[in-house]
Order: sequence, then C-alpha cells, then structure tokens
Amino acid sequence: MFKAMILLKRKEQLSHREFKNWWIGEHAKLAIQLPGLKKLCFNPVKDENSIYDGVAELWFDSEESFIKAYQTELGKAVAEDSLAHVERRDRLFVDEKELLKL
Repeated sequence: MFKAMILLKRKEQLSHREFKNWWIGEHAKLAIQLPGLKKLCFNPVKDENSIYDGVAELWFDSEESFIKAYQTELGKAVAEDSLAHVERRDRLFVDEKELLKL
C-alpha cells in the first residue's frame, strides 16, 4: 500500500475557519472521487499559528496508481482546487509502519 501525506498551508486571505470549511466541505467532495483511492484522511491542525493548516493522508495500491489518479481530469481538478486555496503544499511519500491497532 502506498501512502502520500500532503501538508497544506492556507492562503493568507483565508481564515483558519474558512480554510477548514473549504477543505472538509468542498474539497473533500472532489478528493474522495479520485480513481484508485483506497483511503482518505484529512487532519485539520488545531493551532492556528502552526506552519501548516492541515495534513491529508491518501492511500493507493501503488505510487503509480497515485500518479495516474492525478493525471486524470478529476485529478487535475483536485490539484487546481487545492492550489487555488493554499500557498504551500508539501507532499511526502511514506512507508507506513503500523505499530498498534486497537
């Protein structure tokens, strides 16, 4: 399983609340439709003074399926919507090591 973590910093003109409402309300409706997406988790940051405002976690079968998803028209729309609302978007590709599952 491939996991991408995307760290987001909202555009300055958006309040923390406006960013969260857009991200969880509007953007999520697009993102959950990405082809091949196995799991999606949005983690809004509580501290308004943090360098980031949210961390998205996306799971796909492979890095290739992640890349293919973002090459589709929907994937391009998801990326464009994100870039219209964030000033910084740092992507990390990680190997998830689950140490405890309850």
